[in-house]
Amino acid sequence: MQRYYRERFEAQRGLARKLASTMEVNEILEKLREEARHLVPSAKEACLLLLDPEAGKYTRPLQCALHDRPVNCLSCKRDRTAVRQALARRKGVVLSRSEPIRRPDGGLVEIGPEAALPIFCGEEILAVTSVVLKPGSRFKSRDFFLLQDLSEMAGNALLNAKKHWEAAQEKIRLSQMLTSLSPFVPRSVMSLVETSPELLASQKEKKDVTVLFLDLEGYTRLFNRLSEAEVSDLIEQMFSGFIDPIHRSGGDINETAGDGLMIIFKNGDAKANAASAVRAALDIWERTCQLNSGLKAGMAPVVLNMGLSSGAALVGMTRFRGSLSTRMTFTASGLVTNLAARLADLATGGDILISQETGRLIEGLWPVWERGLVKLKGLDEPVRVFSILKAGAQSAPVE
Repeated sequence: MQRYYRERFEAQRGLARKLASTMEVNEILEKLREEARHLVPSAKEACLLLLDPEAGKYTRPLQCALHDRPVNCLSCKRDRTAVRQALARRKGVVLSRSEPIRRPDGGLVEIGPEAALPIFCGEEILAVTSVVLKPGSRFKSRDFFLLQDLSEMAGNALLNAKKHWEAAQEKIRLSQMLTSLSPFVPRSVMSLVETSPELLASQKEKKDVTVLFLDLEGYTRLFNRLSEAEVSDLIEQMFSGFIDPIHRSGGDINETAGDGLMIIFKNGDAKANAASAVRAALDIWERTCQLNSGLKAGMAPVVLNMGLSSGAALVGMTRFRGSLSTRMTFTASGLVTNLAARLADLATGGDILISQETGRLIEGLWPVWERGLVKLKGLDEPVRVFSILKAGAQSAPVE
């Protein structure tokens, strides 16, 4: 066993690299089978036999090398002597002589020695690695050790892939449950529907929130340079890239317009909400920079301005009833929302402006720079504005 240590290490590293790029079960099965064939050059065929009764729901029939058409390996190898013994003994089995494999058309395929190794998930046998050699060949010690390693790695990979499939099925199920709602329903509404539908009728409550507005600068001018389809693709690509950082930071996309988004951060205390909102804003800023770096030569960069405001707001469900349908959304109303929107309008050149209260809440976490007192539409008194981006010679760190 020690003799093959280096080879086993290289084989495990190579297999881990191949499996890292996919969570799709059939791709994993194919990669594992290819690796088994590679590790045992005298193999006539290698298969992974999934024993899960639900395997047919998330796998496709594999093209077995012993057949002339796609055949699920379970149909020809599940009852093989080596497989039955491996399951009964709960360990790897090698048969030096094995009976031919009968094809569905009645023909016989002569094979050499046969091996079967259980693939465990805890105490449960999840699958079996089945390898048959060419007539006249034999298994070497290295072959068995390498197949043991492959089977151990296969157990973890298949378990993760099945969990990924189950999670995807759950998302599909929930999506079907929510088809009566608008496609723009934020995650908070979905959570209410899934866990506590009765809360949909509850009254709004006052909560500490941070509101983030995104505003695309020069949106209408894009149509002067690009076709309507190109503008649509660009905006879709851009905003789709924002979904993950928004959700990762715990934000709810509340409103969408052609050139902007409104996001509410309300799930933590005041400081946590402000920090989450700023974190999301910086992630969005970085993604916008990445998008611009990949634009075609000659295309003007996309400029996305942002505004953030923190404070108390009335938070809860709002229904918009029309003649054809009802749209539900989770809103935060009040001065904090208006201020965030005005700050997004005020920002230029891709700046991220924040209110004085947001700056106070994130003190010590990020540096901020003062932009001075400004008069904003709809507000009686001038407000002091700050930025989390250092831009312009007039910017000065806030003490």
